[in-house]
Amino acid sequence: MITKMKKLTFLVYYKEYEDFLNQIRELGVVHIVERQCGEMDDTLLNSMQKRTLYKNTLASMYNLAEKSVDTHVHDGVSADDVIGRYEDLQNRIQDLNQHIPQLDKEIAQMEVWGDFDWQVVSNLKEQGWHIQFFMCSEKDFDDEWIEQCNAIRIQERGGYVYFVTVTQQPVELNIEPLRLPSKSLSELTVVKAGLIEELAQAITELKNFCRANYRTLEEGYFQLQGEIDLWKVKLNSQRMADGAVVLLEGWIPVDNEDEVKKFLDASGAYYEIRSATKEDNAPIKLKNNAFTRMYEVLTKMYGMPDYAEFDPTPILAPFFSLFFAFCMGDAGYGLVLIALGFILKKKMSKSLSGMMNLVITLGVFTTVIGAVLGTFFGVSLFDLDLPEGFKQFMIVGKIGDTTYDKQMLLALIIGVVHICIAMTVKAVCSTVRYGFKESLSAWGWLLLVVGFVLTGGLSFFEVISENVSTWAFIIIGGISAIGIYLLNNIHRNVFVNIGAGVWDTYNMATGLMGDVLSYIRLYALGLAGGMLGGVFNQLAFMVNDAAGPALGWLFCGLILVFGHTLNIAMSCLSAFVHPLRLTFVEYFKNSGYDGKGEAYRPFTTIKKQID
Repeated sequence: MITKMKKLTFLVYYKEYEDFLNQIRELGVVHIVERQCGEMDDTLLNSMQKRTLYKNTLASMYNLAEKSVDTHVHDGVSADDVIGRYEDLQNRIQDLNQHIPQLDKEIAQMEVWGDFDWQVVSNLKEQGWHIQFFMCSEKDFDDEWIEQCNAIRIQERGGYVYFVTVTQQPVELNIEPLRLPSKSLSELTVVKAGLIEELAQAITELKNFCRANYRTLEEGYFQLQGEIDLWKVKLNSQRMADGAVVLLEGWIPVDNEDEVKKFLDASGAYYEIRSATKEDNAPIKLKNNAFTRMYEVLTKMYGMPDYAEFDPTPILAPFFSLFFAFCMGDAGYGLVLIALGFILKKKMSKSLSGMMNLVITLGVFTTVIGAVLGTFFGVSLFDLDLPEGFKQFMIVGKIGDTTYDKQMLLALIIGVVHICIAMTVKAVCSTVRYGFKESLSAWGWLLLVVGFVLTGGLSFFEVISENVSTWAFIIIGGISAIGIYLLNNIHRNVFVNIGAGVWDTYNMATGLMGDVLSYIRLYALGLAGGMLGGVFNQLAFMVNDAAGPALGWLFCGLILVFGHTLNIAMSCLSAFVHPLRLTFVEYFKNSGYDGKGEAYRPFTTIKKQID
């Protein structure tokens, strides 16, 4: 649900404004209305650029440091000092990483000639002998060079001839002499080994530095963010009475009203408090129970509701869990998710451990639905020797002699129910926001779709007779048509309404059919995952039979572990994406949900936000 908000208006004497803002920040419950009455100066822009640098550097330091290590903020060391030292270490590592490949290239060049001493070559030159190094293709090598230039073949590699000439005068051939590195092969190898050792030391030094100083940079980032937040609040302030007083507006949850009033009465500032209306662009703070709260992250991925809308999370939570479990479709995989959630929950930070509660919950749903669908690690439970009472709860097999699969029909029924709930939410929300007269079209479509579905279902199960169902269809259709074609907008001409109703009918007829059929993906993904798991089982036991008792069980176990791990990973990905699509597209579209609300972000210290 959406927490009710109160609108605050402050008038503060300009000399007391700075202290007042600091007290408001310590209170940590006031969401400041953004007006930006002032302009950003260079100081604020530079601070925002520096914040980006701090944030990016912190992310890199987190990857290199062990955050669980007990470190502290170093006195006398600023965040800029940490940034400077970090960049120096990074530049050093980068230079080494660039130098080592160049050495590899030189070593590869010298390996052709072998390990010789350049000093010997230099001594021969002083005595009047010139040694030159050449390379050419085998077909271009002239045997006359052996006699004319004392050419000596050193090596033939890859269709090329590597040779040297030993003469008293530099020779000129139709190929250019090579320019080799100034160090010998052994010297280059020693230099490379030294650089590799230096690189390892530099990386270790960088890790130790990050481990010892990331808290200092973290503290600097918090302070800088606080300064930026304070400056933004000042920009959203409006000076009045020739600058003598400052006007500031904000929002607070009703739960904090008494606390804020007590503070404001003690501060002596003039203020007004009123309840938020539907027309106000009040910030959104969601307030749900422990189960629903886990799914708020999915709502925030799409967008927060408007203050006049309903919070979609209470409906999103059970249906997303059901969709996820249906797509996974395997009780064994659900047990794996439960175990994985409990294991990771102990190893992750407090903020991320909450996500593991969602994983555990989805694992429970998957285990239950997987058992109902009759699959356990790719094995059909219905084919096992289980008690008949247990098998009665499974939804497997076909319906009679037809080709309709029970699981596919169940997926379509779930889709119809989901869309009917969405249309109900749309009608109710429209009535609350705009009034009943402005929502007759939504109620007409709701009556038509839900009425036809219920009447058709009762007639199919022979609860009502065919004659009663016929009259029910006529009455429901007639009443719905009034709202759809005649009263869809009471402020327009009736003929315009009829035209608009016809267009809505075309869109609804084509849209609803496609929306309902989209839910077949629940059945298809669950079926695909179960079949793939069964294939891995068959492959594993085929290898077991072929390889014998010793190696057979080893290869069988490896195939089962690898195959089901891969299948779980792919199933989890599809089981997250496709239910999210059914929620964001099919449900939100038919419920009229916009998701354009502004999240409640109180003006507070960074540390309080983290806590």
